[in-house]
This record gives sequence, C-alpha cells and structure tokens, in this order.
Amino acid sequence: MIRVLIADDHPVVRQGLRTFLEIQEDISVVGEAADGAEAVEMTALLDPDVLLLDLKMPVLDGLGALTKLSGQDVRVIVLTSVSDRGDVAPAMRAGAAGFLYKDVDPGALVQAIRTVHGGQVLLAPEAAEAMLAGSDHEQEAASALTDREREVLRLLAAGRSNREIARELVVAEKTVKTHVSNVLMKLGVQDRTQAALYAVRNGLA
Repeated sequence: MIRVLIADDHPVVRQGLRTFLEIQEDISVVGEAADGAEAVEMTALLDPDVLLLDLKMPVLDGLGALTKLSGQDVRVIVLTSVSDRGDVAPAMRAGAAGFLYKDVDPGALVQAIRTVHGGQVLLAPEAAEAMLAGSDHEQEAASALTDREREVLRLLAAGRSNREIARELVVAEKTVKTHVSNVLMKLGVQDRTQAALYAVRNGLA
C-alpha cells in the first residue's frame, strides 16, 4: 500500500484528491495539510511514502517545505496550478521527484504516484519543456541534478557500465539504474550516449 499525504491550502482540492485516490486499491491517503509547515510536521508524524505538494501555500510555501524535508524518506510530487516555468528547476533541485500541474488526468496522477514511489522521476510534458526551454536550458537542467546524479553522469560519460558505477560508488546496481533513469529524465535526453555528450558539452564529464 502506498501511503500518500496531500498538502494544499484549498480544502476542495484536498477533498477531491482524497476522494479519487482512496478508490485505488494500492493507495491510502494518510492525511491532509493546509500549508507547507503543516506538511513538514505531518510528514514526520505520519511517515507517508509520497507527498503531493502544492507550491503556493501560506505560512511556508512548497519550496520551503521541500527544503525542510531534505533527507527525509518521502518522495515528493509537486502538484501545482502555477505554470511559471521558473518554478520547475528550483523544485527539482530542492528534492522533488515529480512535477505535475493540477489539470493532469486523474489516471495519469495515479500512475505518477506509483512511478515516483517506485524510485523514478516524473515530469509533466510542460514541466520538462520548461526545464529545456530557452538559451540557458542546459544549465537549468543540470542544476536540477543531485550531487549523486552528477557523480553518476560523470562516470557514465567516462564509459563506465552500471555495474562499474555501482562498484565505484559502493551502491546496488539497481540503485545506479534508478539514478541513470533520473539523469536522462532531468536532462531531457534519450540515452546514455546523449547524456555523455551533454556532460562533455557542459563541463560535467
């Protein structure tokens, strides 16, 4: 069972999400938070697997909550109605595992929760485009990588296999596969070769 916490300052949004998610056989809504500070407190108290987090909230906004949740064992999906493309990279850099807009198809939201819970990163197409748009898109995309993902990218660019990367970083090969998937998603590239070229172009190799 995937334990989900909903953080949004609009009661009608929280209720709608809860009603829909609770009919899923593999999802349980463990709580609702009305602001970012409450989301941080309830995450510590309820230990959810996935947090659905709005960005624009009172007391503490979504980015502030993400920063405070850094290091906690919760996967965060930003679910926002704000379409400012400048929000995407800061949210991913702060530790979000997903970025979706509130007009997302309900079925796609459920699938996103399952995907992110499984260790992957998921971006709405518009959010992915936002990270890749503009002349500085590559620097912005690179800024969304975690330190460990940068390490994996550097080793990947050096031609190392997943097994070799796992040995060097002293982690499971499955963990490396997840990191590689996240790197490809965040950089908006299709394969390891494109990721390696990206790393060389941007001085990350």
